[in-house]
Amino acid sequence: MSTEFSHNLVALRTIVYREIRRFMRIWPQTLLPPAITMVLYFVIFGNLIGRQIGDMGGFSYMQYIVPGLIMMSVITNSYGNVVSSFFGAKFQRSIEELMVSPVSAHTILIGYTLGGVLRGLAVGVIVTLLSLFFTHLQVHHLGVTLVVVLLTATIFSLLGFVNAVFARNFDDISIIPTFVLTPLTYLGGVFYSINLLPPIWQTISLANPVLHMVNSFRYGILGVSDIRIGTALTFMAVATVVLYFVCARLLVSGRGMRT
Repeated sequence: MSTEFSHNLVALRTIVYREIRRFMRIWPQTLLPPAITMVLYFVIFGNLIGRQIGDMGGFSYMQYIVPGLIMMSVITNSYGNVVSSFFGAKFQRSIEELMVSPVSAHTILIGYTLGGVLRGLAVGVIVTLLSLFFTHLQVHHLGVTLVVVLLTATIFSLLGFVNAVFARNFDDISIIPTFVLTPLTYLGGVFYSINLLPPIWQTISLANPVLHMVNSFRYGILGVSDIRIGTALTFMAVATVVLYFVCARLLVSGRGMRT
């Protein structure tokens, strides 16, 4: 094992450990709020409104929306962890010390990305366990379920990194989640099947990347989907690779490293 590889491995473990400690130390702000929010969704949309809607896709409305709500929590928390953590490092100037150290840009990027993925998965597990108090879930395809949730968490962790790189102040890290991420998520088939929409809106909805993630995850859990799973998985894999190299390029160039 080379000295350089050994140094980067230690750095990677340190960054990931720090990211885990960061969101675990303030768990009332990072883990508890999304859990409470999802319980409200279960009660209001799944229980109260769901009784009036009836079945959807051959399942009760509560069962139908649970996979979407799990993915919603994974998306928002993966994104939020990286954008806040990396921008905080920029704001405190600590990222400059890390970049002049003998640590590769890939190690830094992977460390922050893994931190976002782990927080997204942690919240996803919490929401999944809470959903069992409201409905019964049986995994239809475990492989698809795991691949989709990992790719989705990775994609939005990398997107959070891009947002953090270009953000100049704390207001900038909330613009994308508020005006882009939230609309895409709510219009991404979390609460409904696009088969209920007119044909023109079904076609338009297919341009929403979140729709493919939510439906792929729903297929993994329930076995039903509004889109082609192979196409969705290919899109997510390609998006992960492209975003990774974009983020690595931004980090190597040092662009946006000063607030």
